[in-house]
Amino acid sequence: MFTEPSGPTDAPASWRRDLLWLTLAFVVLFGFRLGSHDLSNPDDGRYAEIPREMVATGDWVTPRLNGVNYFEKPPLMYWLMAASLKAFGPSAWALRAVPALLALGGVLLTYAATRKIYGREAGLLAAGVLGTNLLYFIIAHSLLLDMGVSVLMSATLFCFILGVREAPGARRRWLFYGLYASAALATLTKGLIGVLVTGAVMFLWLLIFNQWKRLRPLHLPTGLLLFLAIAAPWHVLAAMRNETWAHRYFVFEHWERFSSSAASREGPWYYYIGIVLGGLIPWVGFLWPAVRDGLRGGWAARAKQADAWFFAVWAGFIFLFFTKAHSKLPPYILPIFPALAVFIGAWLAAIIREGATARLRVPLRVFSFACGLLAVALVVVMLRPALAKLPPAQASALQAPVYSVVAVLLLGGIVVPALARVRGARAAIRGLFVMTAGFFAALQFISPTDVKPGTRELAEFVRDHVQPGDRVMHYHEFFHDFTFYARRVVDVVAFKGELELEEDAAARASGRFIGEPEFREFWTQPGRIYAVARKRDVKELFADPTFRNHLLGETRDHYLFSNQP
Repeated sequence: MFTEPSGPTDAPASWRRDLLWLTLAFVVLFGFRLGSHDLSNPDDGRYAEIPREMVATGDWVTPRLNGVNYFEKPPLMYWLMAASLKAFGPSAWALRAVPALLALGGVLLTYAATRKIYGREAGLLAAGVLGTNLLYFIIAHSLLLDMGVSVLMSATLFCFILGVREAPGARRRWLFYGLYASAALATLTKGLIGVLVTGAVMFLWLLIFNQWKRLRPLHLPTGLLLFLAIAAPWHVLAAMRNETWAHRYFVFEHWERFSSSAASREGPWYYYIGIVLGGLIPWVGFLWPAVRDGLRGGWAARAKQADAWFFAVWAGFIFLFFTKAHSKLPPYILPIFPALAVFIGAWLAAIIREGATARLRVPLRVFSFACGLLAVALVVVMLRPALAKLPPAQASALQAPVYSVVAVLLLGGIVVPALARVRGARAAIRGLFVMTAGFFAALQFISPTDVKPGTRELAEFVRDHVQPGDRVMHYHEFFHDFTFYARRVVDVVAFKGELELEEDAAARASGRFIGEPEFREFWTQPGRIYAVARKRDVKELFADPTFRNHLLGETRDHYLFSNQP
């Protein structure tokens, strides 16, 4: 692949300086307006409420959603967000700081690994590419588990490839211990894929490219003890405290979600192709030439290019694994992005080193085309909001930030290629980073709740007015953000959704999950009931003259009403 001779740039001072500047740059990029948006439904609200309930109940073993056992995922991300809530209080900023800091960690890991293999400039560029692609930036601001598992899987694979490059000794041993520890933490983040998928990548590379001699010593006995010491205790405790946990966690969440349509998230075979190409914006045009040149010589040169092929196996196997899975969501593919960033960063470093600016011509044309296409799509949505199912009033409120994004896209699509022609490759790449930072900053003035409003205002009203003995109900839906902002669990009428009631006999027997007849019966009793519903779900209910209610508040999509004034 691409090489850069070692020299003065490998000095410890340059490492410290680079890590400091990367940290400052990405703290600003990921931290800008981090807590300015309300939690969105359902994902942000769900992954905010589970750690809130951990803090409230003091039970850090059994995750719960609205007081119901929730066995879908292991608890590491919940623990981190719960710790942040305890340290900084119940806010969106405290929650979003966790994925943002993990994203920063992924950037720094990519810098360190790429620099060790391909040189300082390649490391800086690979880190920049990873931190400034669209999908990575979006997940860095989302309360999903995917950033955590992506960073930890990447740490596992980076430790492996760096470890096998080291001679026997302390440095190799600590890299392999890093592998075992990060694989255990990945398992605690999103289950067995954290160890099985990364293990498959390592095994396939060793097998296909006959690299077995480089594997020893792999410090297996002590490494396995370290892995089990980190990953096993929670699994044992969860099984001991919850008799249905093992079946739900191992059989349904791992096997059935992968092998069947049990999760109802199917997609076609080409599902992730579009996600990868769109998610790599603005670097999508750089991917093919980077991979082509990185694997120059192809299969015939595989022995010479074995380390480069490791990153190809990393990206290729994980892509095929999630393509084969029946359950598909865009964030699942995030773990391949560090490997792609290594290819692109090393290629860009070679372009700069060789002064081969002409080789940027096609990638920059793709970049300009993508900028123009995105800008046109946004303008069309603003002019024809019905195409995006956006109410005209909401579209009008979004015009200023959206047109700011459009301006940045158009300006970048023109200026960056011009910089390449006039000032060369280095100036163009710097310009691309600056343009992308401006693009992301402008995006931060557009909140997901501007498009799909949540229930924060209604939740805070209830939190401030509810009295002991009052009941709070969600009607025909469960609003994940409401319980976080109201700081309480709620009753649910004629709805199940993601509430795993089949796993929790105590929740089923609690009387909090009721049907329509019980709701109508409770409504006429003396105690106060607060109810939250989507406006479309209560049209028939409100049209019934026998149903008397008092409207206490509303948002664009929701009502808050009560049986008492």
